[in-house]
Amino acid sequence: MFCKNCGKEVADGTKFCPNCGAQIGAAAQTAEPKTAEPKTETYTGTVNGVTGGPTKRNIGVCILLSIVTCGIYGIIWLVQMVDELNTAAGETNATSGILVFLLSLVTCNIYSWYWFYKAGELVNRASGARGGTQDQNRGILYLILSIIGLNIISMALIQDELNKLA
Repeated sequence: MFCKNCGKEVADGTKFCPNCGAQIGAAAQTAEPKTAEPKTETYTGTVNGVTGGPTKRNIGVCILLSIVTCGIYGIIWLVQMVDELNTAAGETNATSGILVFLLSLVTCNIYSWYWFYKAGELVNRASGARGGTQDQNRGILYLILSIIGLNIISMALIQDELNKLA
């Protein structure tokens, strides 16, 4: 005999199901146990929660909003830009934008130097995949600008490349 609630087989004469606790009695059925439906996973085309290609942004407005909001918009811009660059370069397991920000915060901006250097490689990969130009010195340029405190210029240059890919 089987439990009508969970479908588990129970011994004859049992009043309650040992699996789910449902009452077994006159209403008990001799039906087959329930089987779970197979789970299917579908690829949504997202990388770090970002779908599609890069968003075209006005660089002047991004810089102005970063200054007016005392850097808060710059953080949002950085997080979105990192995720879009990862997507454009096809890096599914790359460091997400929020993680780049948090690691930069914890390491007193040292991680951002590393990321800006690696961003040159990601820009080359994304640009090369779409038939654009590849410059092997981009990472060094982004690194030097960020070391001397011009992260926003590096971000503007990366955003310019992303705008070309959009």
